[in-house]
Amino acid sequence: MSEPKKQSGRNKGGRPRKTIKQKEVIPVKCSLIEKIMLKQKAKAIGVPLSEYLRQGGLNGQAVSKTKAFPKEILLFTATLNHLAANLNQVAKKRNGIDELNALERADLNVLSVQVKQLAIDIKKLLV
Repeated sequence: MSEPKKQSGRNKGGRPRKTIKQKEVIPVKCSLIEKIMLKQKAKAIGVPLSEYLRQGGLNGQAVSKTKAFPKEILLFTATLNHLAANLNQVAKKRNGIDELNALERADLNVLSVQVKQLAIDIKKLLV
């Protein structure tokens, strides 16, 4: 019998081997319309769907469903809710044709100052 020929380091042809094989699969659920749209977008830029999704996931931005507000905004919201509750009590009393006593007038003045300060703080935060 004849001996098999040894490879002489020549290229046999064909597709070159990848240095990093992509053999992991991540199933993605989407609607039929979303699937069609994704395929069309991938085709428009001339890449396979898997490459389009991979590049979008690695280089794109993900949109969070829960919004994280800064601590300052949450404090402003809490203060506004507190002020709204107090003003509602004042309006209820005034609509009932009751007069405000000295303590209630003082509270109303304090609320007025707090609202003005809150407006100043918001302007500082936005500038």
